[in-house]
Amino acid sequence: MTPHFGLIIVGDEILSGKRADKHMPKAIELLGARGLPLAYADYVGDDPARITATLARAFAAARESGDVVFSCGGIGATPDDHTRQCAAKALGLELALHPTAKTLILERMADVAKEQGTPYEPDRDDNIHRLNMGVFPAGAEIIPNPYNKIPGFTCRAGQGAVHFVPGFPVMAWPMIEWVLDNQYAHLHQKSPHTEKSVIIFGSMEAMLTPLMLDIEAAHAGVKVFSLPSVDHPEYGRHIELGVKGAPEAVNLAYPAMLAGLHKFDLKFGPELVR
Repeated sequence: MTPHFGLIIVGDEILSGKRADKHMPKAIELLGARGLPLAYADYVGDDPARITATLARAFAAARESGDVVFSCGGIGATPDDHTRQCAAKALGLELALHPTAKTLILERMADVAKEQGTPYEPDRDDNIHRLNMGVFPAGAEIIPNPYNKIPGFTCRAGQGAVHFVPGFPVMAWPMIEWVLDNQYAHLHQKSPHTEKSVIIFGSMEAMLTPLMLDIEAAHAGVKVFSLPSVDHPEYGRHIELGVKGAPEAVNLAYPAMLAGLHKFDLKFGPELVR
């Protein structure tokens, strides 16, 4: 079975509105390109207790259901970065400097010194502090960072895992892609899920619910969705009713849904395919 994919986004700047979240739309895009859906997402501020509780739920889902979760943000070494420590606490593990992470961070320090034309001084206080970015829960695995070498990390739980990447999109997104392509290529779907729907006028969701239940019962693996709107700029008050799933299943369920709808006295708008 394909595991559920989840997303955690950490940072006060998102919840305060200082920055708009870009991770969830991109995660949907990256997963969708591989025929995989995003099942859920959590937002949490820079509060250690809340981050720990959120990660504990993620690890439980990974352990019990094989979920794969990406956590974006909070893995740096400034006072408002708590994710590494919270991951260790949620797992009941000690923190330790990962040897490969240490090597990569030292390489980054040398690269920066060379770029700036300054001496490479790994024993300088600020450079020693930078090694904290490689302090992960014991047993963590490295996620390579093609942007600046400072790695992310993976913590496994049962058959699932939580993958930790920075909050910066320029780093996080290629790191997520690397994980998807190097660790979950066997889950990629050659035929991505599709959606077919129709715009309906003059109906209430309650009237359509029995039909929706019948379609789901008769077509395994298909989900029926209903998206009502009261003030759409083009269609006004309407319901978008559709089915989503594997293309072959949708191609059978959608005509059955249309046939059921035509039994009602409804006005139909355009049909949509995604």
